[in-house]
Amino acid sequence: MPPDALTLFLAGDVMTGRGVDRILPRPGPPDLRERAVRDADEYVGLAERVSGPIPRPAPPQWPWGVALPLLDELRPAARIVNLETAVTGRGEHAPGKAVHYRMHPDNVPCLAAARLDVCALANNHVLDFGPVGLADTLDALAGAGIATAGAGRDAAAAWAPARVDLGAGRRLLVFSVAAPSSGVPPPWAATADRPGVAYLPEISVATADLLAERVAAVAGPGDRVLVSVHWGGTRGYEVPPEHVEFAHRLVDAGVDLLHGHSSHHVRPVEVYRDRLILYGCGDLVDDYEGIGGEEAYRPELRLLWLPALDPGSGRLRGLRAAPVRIRRMRLASADPGEAAWLASLLGRLGPRFDVDADGLLTVHPDAL
Repeated sequence: MPPDALTLFLAGDVMTGRGVDRILPRPGPPDLRERAVRDADEYVGLAERVSGPIPRPAPPQWPWGVALPLLDELRPAARIVNLETAVTGRGEHAPGKAVHYRMHPDNVPCLAAARLDVCALANNHVLDFGPVGLADTLDALAGAGIATAGAGRDAAAAWAPARVDLGAGRRLLVFSVAAPSSGVPPPWAATADRPGVAYLPEISVATADLLAERVAAVAGPGDRVLVSVHWGGTRGYEVPPEHVEFAHRLVDAGVDLLHGHSSHHVRPVEVYRDRLILYGCGDLVDDYEGIGGEEAYRPELRLLWLPALDPGSGRLRGLRAAPVRIRRMRLASADPGEAAWLASLLGRLGPRFDVDADGLLTVHPDAL
């Protein structure tokens, strides 16, 4: 990567609730309201049956595994994930939902261990334990020094971007929004007098234009802009045409990077007008290990996305992705065959990726 490039670390869903919370030092209540599973410890058992014993309690950094030394080596200027769990020990299970995620606030050192700069919160689990759970989440992350975007105590806070100081008078502005196609209940939309998420009633040119107006109202000439969007279902590689049109419209309006998530596996990558669009980053940390039925998608394989932007223009100058796999609820190194499978998949869905000498997936120069 060019030495003067602005390198970011991006990941999709980080789901440190439910089974992951149960292995950490201070787990919250295990009770669930799922049709087949009523105790979060069952998810730990599923993982142990396929991968072996998991320490309990595991240290806070356990779920990140090899990601931590890798990020320390690559030194991204900002670390951004979609945090798809409430961080609370209070509240009631949100009615009408099949799945609920929460991590106890005393386990927030797990998130701090990754030295995250921003957690996008506009998603379909941040209010799983109601407004009190959202308030606890905001307080816990603020206490850990992690900025948030996409959810707040009112609409103004939910729609406000997180700001990362890049030095030299530049900032990275991170906006986070959610669409109903990802399962966000419409009543979760933040209003002037109600906490909630930055909610898009639809993905369309009209909502892209409204979001672009919000961006233009706060972005200065030296700012880089990232829009993190929770959209679409959890499985399938197809990108709806309205998602493409939405993303293109935002890039045309000056957004530098689209950070899409919701699918539990990667979706296509596009470079449009020299700007990166990640339609679906896939999961990074979760408790899905040992759950069968989706083997064709290789759900055990994950990617740490590492785009490099021109700091002055936002133009994409390079894209790498570090292949990892989940084992014992911990990120482990992917083997060469697994890295090659991911590179081949991305090449079928969009631009060609090669596996470099360090085992990282690198987008082919022709795509830039």
